[in-house]
Amino acid sequence: MTTPSAPADLRALTTLRFFAAAWVVLYAFWPHLDIGLTPILVSKGYLGVETFFVLSGFILSHVYLQAAGERRFGYGGFLWARIARVYPLHVATLGAVMVLGLAATAAGIAIDANVLSWKTLSAHLLMIHAWGVVSDAGWNHPSWSISAEWFAYLAFPAFAAVAWRLRHRPTLAVAGASAGLVALYVAFQAIAGFSLTQATFHWGALRIVPCFALGCALYLLFRRAPLPRPRLTAATFAALMLASAATGLPDAVTVLTAGGLILSLASLTNDRAGWLASRPGVYLGEISYSIYMVCVPYQLLAVNLAARVTGADDKLLHPLVWLVVVAGLPVAAAITYHLIERPARKVLKSLADYRSTRKGATKTRTRLA
Repeated sequence: MTTPSAPADLRALTTLRFFAAAWVVLYAFWPHLDIGLTPILVSKGYLGVETFFVLSGFILSHVYLQAAGERRFGYGGFLWARIARVYPLHVATLGAVMVLGLAATAAGIAIDANVLSWKTLSAHLLMIHAWGVVSDAGWNHPSWSISAEWFAYLAFPAFAAVAWRLRHRPTLAVAGASAGLVALYVAFQAIAGFSLTQATFHWGALRIVPCFALGCALYLLFRRAPLPRPRLTAATFAALMLASAATGLPDAVTVLTAGGLILSLASLTNDRAGWLASRPGVYLGEISYSIYMVCVPYQLLAVNLAARVTGADDKLLHPLVWLVVVAGLPVAAAITYHLIERPARKVLKSLADYRSTRKGATKTRTRLA
């Protein structure tokens, strides 16, 4: 299912997930830092989500593309595995925001009216709230990207069919996906009046499409042959990605360089990836989904508590206090990872295995009969 030289787990890419999540966290928490200046690189932190989207297309192709192309792909099992991966924590963080919102309301604390958005609750539970079916974000706002991911999961057979047809022409696939991404960004900006990379609950499902397609196409290039000198190319693309974001170049440039970084890191064998394949780095990557999903409820609780303790009525925190608050997020994420995300995933996987075993036993009894 993978290239002969490629391991099933690409550890450097797992670690990259943490840095993408950290970029989003900086973007979300920076307005509470009493420093009076926002670097362009921080203001572009929303592009950490695009990095996740490209990674998603690449990794799912790495795991499932060949099976899909050879018609050995179980769509139902694939979707169940994706639900086990994202849904439990999505519901848990939605519930956490609900509890915090109700508690704040009961205590007479003013909150954004859209937080407890009861009219959008069903869409959130169905994970379709980034499909243009709701009028406001509501609840745990970052979960719009999980809704977008769900859209891509449902459409994965279509992505896989196109990618499989182009498997012998990976350069054409990457060129086409890159050109399509740029064209869509330009067209969306002209039509909507704002960047597609800033779309959330209205156009989030569309936002993932060019990035996911780029990830699938980049996997074809990797599948043909990993890049030579991957350390140098990874360092080069990392520098280009940071430079493009820090200098305010068009978002498409940053996304494409992120794709180059992903391809380069995937080409690093685990034994040559150094600290990117280390246990701490991989662990941080494993809890990156929790970091991302816990960000808003943790921020609501931690920033308000820190502001009250330090007397910062404007919720602008002293840099040292801010650092303590931000440093607490991975700790909170590790707790939710071990108490909610990982156990729930195991339970749902066990249910699927049990059902598969029972189904196999039934078929055996039928043949014997």
